[in-house]
Amino acid sequence: MIFTMTLPNQTSVMTVKDLLEQEWLVPRKVRHFIRTRKGLLINGEPCHFQSMVQPGDVITLTIEASDYPERTILLGDPKRISVLFEDEHLIIVNKPHGMKTHPNQPEEQDTLLNHLAAYLAPDYQPHVVHRLDKETSGAILFAKNPFVLPILGRLLEQKKIYRRYQAIVHGTIKKELTINQKIGRDRHDRRKRRIDSKGGKSAVTHVTVAKQHKNQTAVFCQLDTGRTHQIRVHLASIGHPLVGDPLYSKHSSGRLMLHAYELHLLHPFTNQEIAVQALPGLWE
Repeated sequence: MIFTMTLPNQTSVMTVKDLLEQEWLVPRKVRHFIRTRKGLLINGEPCHFQSMVQPGDVITLTIEASDYPERTILLGDPKRISVLFEDEHLIIVNKPHGMKTHPNQPEEQDTLLNHLAAYLAPDYQPHVVHRLDKETSGAILFAKNPFVLPILGRLLEQKKIYRRYQAIVHGTIKKELTINQKIGRDRHDRRKRRIDSKGGKSAVTHVTVAKQHKNQTAVFCQLDTGRTHQIRVHLASIGHPLVGDPLYSKHSSGRLMLHAYELHLLHPFTNQEIAVQALPGLWE
């Protein structure tokens, strides 16, 4: 793989070593390979790891396939992929409800990752950045190469990937609110999570009202954290479980009414603002 990137205006002046290690999170072993085979050029010229880079420099980076061993992913059906954004480094797709994000067993072939692998083959292989529950639909981000994967993971940890969900809940919510309750595993049901103020992990969900119906409310949910089942557990904890939730609602007929509606981020290499909406949502 050969990547050519122009460092954006926001880039600090730094050494090649710091660019690879601190900014791009390239593993030590791969940095060694790049150095020994002179796999990085600045403006078309060979350089040393102590050479300086600055905004506007054109970086050409060569990554060998052996630097990042590929995994085996069974190929699914490329026609089941709906692309919201794509370039050589990342892809955002619109996941249908009822489809798992990735396989849990090697022989599985009907997950979003399988179908995306077929769509990208033979030039790229997808890598999971974050997940959506099987019952949840909407925008989901994947890396198209292992080089960008840790950078996207860091953006997620630093809360620099904005995600907003549509949800329909039981009952009436009259005003916006923030749910700040720790979430942990349910000791009695391994499929579930629960509010756990002592042993749980911090979780913050912001809820705003979009529409009110008889006995139901359509809301937007914005996440500060990304815990498993976070929206589902938080809304159920305040007496407003999601419509169609088979785990956290007593009334679970129909599909789970949760949709990853918007996803925003700044591209890690170009600083381009990427903003997508996964349409149609749960409501217009």
